[in-house]
Amino acid sequence: MAKEWILNIATNRWGLNKKESVGPVSDWIRECAPKTLEEWREFYLKKLEEFLSKKGINISPSEYLEDLGRKLYTKITEVIRAEIDEVSEEDCINYIYNLVINRTFEGYQTEVETIYKLLQRELGVEIKPAPDEWDRLYNIDFYIEVKGKYIGLQIKPITYNQTPEIHKWKEWLGRTHKNFEEKFGGKVFIIFSIKKGDKKDIYNREIIEDIRREILRLNQD
Repeated sequence: MAKEWILNIATNRWGLNKKESVGPVSDWIRECAPKTLEEWREFYLKKLEEFLSKKGINISPSEYLEDLGRKLYTKITEVIRAEIDEVSEEDCINYIYNLVINRTFEGYQTEVETIYKLLQRELGVEIKPAPDEWDRLYNIDFYIEVKGKYIGLQIKPITYNQTPEIHKWKEWLGRTHKNFEEKFGGKVFIIFSIKKGDKKDIYNREIIEDIRREILRLNQD
């Protein structure tokens, strides 16, 4: 398993499995629709031969693949080994520290910022960062001002494993949010953000309409 992991990382790092190196393999296997491994091997080698000819590479497909393998071996035994030798114990300690503290915080902040901008775009109103005092006293990240009153917003990044815990967050934060509502006249809304693939989105999207209704209510007071 360890050997496979190293081979996979090095192959991806230097693009030895990319279309430019080995041809459009995914397209070719669909074109072939092979029923056996041998059928696919023969089809691929023929396609690779045509591919190499177009690139002006005058060696056989088998020799070409062997050459790629030797290139991979060189990268692992010379480049990666030299890089490993440069890694110190202090580097490892600093990396773990930065990974779990600094980078986690930066990722969290980026997610909050992404959802804040999405909300602002959806609602079509200005959303402002809350003062530090509001964050401490009321657990508010952002706010919307409407006719001298304020709607509070808290953005809470979660994972799919945490979705059953949403009601607990609302209970824990309910008291401080109630204090905000009594003091500033507007409700507080908790926006749960979640990652979908590489993108971040609002998990409880129905809350956008709830916020719109609250803006309308305050405008009518």
